[in-house]
Amino acid sequence: MQQWTYALVLLGCLLCTLPLEFVFRARVYRRWTRALAAIAPVAAVFLVWDYLAVQAGWWWFDPAYVTGAFIGTLPVEEVSFFLVVPVCAILAYEGVRFVRPNWDRPAVDRFGKAADRARDEPV
Repeated sequence: MQQWTYALVLLGCLLCTLPLEFVFRARVYRRWTRALAAIAPVAAVFLVWDYLAVQAGWWWFDPAYVTGAFIGTLPVEEVSFFLVVPVCAILAYEGVRFVRPNWDRPAVDRFGKAADRARDEPV
């Protein structure tokens, strides 16, 4: 069971953030091409970085905590990490935007003056 640790942590992340898709209408899974377009370039850079670090011997994965399935020299869980964690982060961000729609508005008005955000926030 210990070899499933990494995979179960990733699954737990997905399960904990999944309700945000439906309860707060995050629409991340419904707009998967948009999410993938944002995630893929960054994931590619870090996957190459991981690959090079493993090849150089600077980084490794404890075989006791991964399933043993590999894509090249990287465990499947590590490749999945660079998709799962950003999806969870986007879901969390969209959930906060649903609950607090004005929280990410600029702190200046259209004339460049500091806006009184406290006045705009509901109590």
